[in-house]
Amino acid sequence: MSYLNTLFLAVYPYVALAIFLIGSLIRYDRDQYTWKTASSQILESKQLRLGSILFHIGVIAVLLGHFVGLLTPAAVWHVLGISASFKQAVAMGVGGFFGIICLFGLIILVKRRLTNPRVRASSTRMDITILLLLLAQLILGLLSIFVSAGHMDGGEMLKMMNWAQSIVTFNAAQAAAVMVDVHIIYKLHIVLGMTLFVLFPFSRLVHVWSIPVRYFTRNYQVVRGTAKS
Repeated sequence: MSYLNTLFLAVYPYVALAIFLIGSLIRYDRDQYTWKTASSQILESKQLRLGSILFHIGVIAVLLGHFVGLLTPAAVWHVLGISASFKQAVAMGVGGFFGIICLFGLIILVKRRLTNPRVRASSTRMDITILLLLLAQLILGLLSIFVSAGHMDGGEMLKMMNWAQSIVTFNAAQAAAVMVDVHIIYKLHIVLGMTLFVLFPFSRLVHVWSIPVRYFTRNYQVVRGTAKS
């Protein structure tokens, strides 16, 4: 078990992140025509619009919460007067709320993808695989809330923070060590999350890199009608 713990929680994250970054660069360089969302809105728009809005609101909030919560050093929270137990309670409440929003949106998208004949016919195996893996990952995340409720001292959360920060600082030995006694559901959540990073360059998820950030800072465009003769 110690070997598997090291393999999946200390080695696999670096393999996954390397594939994520290098694979994205190679795809952008060699297959720019495939760098798109491949939207099926023209085939069906009502369910897509609702599901997409709910999913994106939920997933953006959840990802930001993970990023801030896991990578902010415990010392910073201590200086701010925020205890581990209080931080965990807030994470469970806020994460659960946005997780449920994301779940509703994702269920709509999965149902649409699998049951609408036109959308299903235009879907690739990777499209369906990614949606189902996202659904499984989200369910694991929501189930982990119930596991966290069994230990509100924040101890498990501190281990997860230590793991994430050890990975970022390239301390693989420490990352493996702190996760030895962590509940299996957290480990599965991490491994599946890393697997999504592996599949990222080979799916339509690459469109995430193309978020139109410059749209919010560009100059206004003045549009004038043509003069009537």
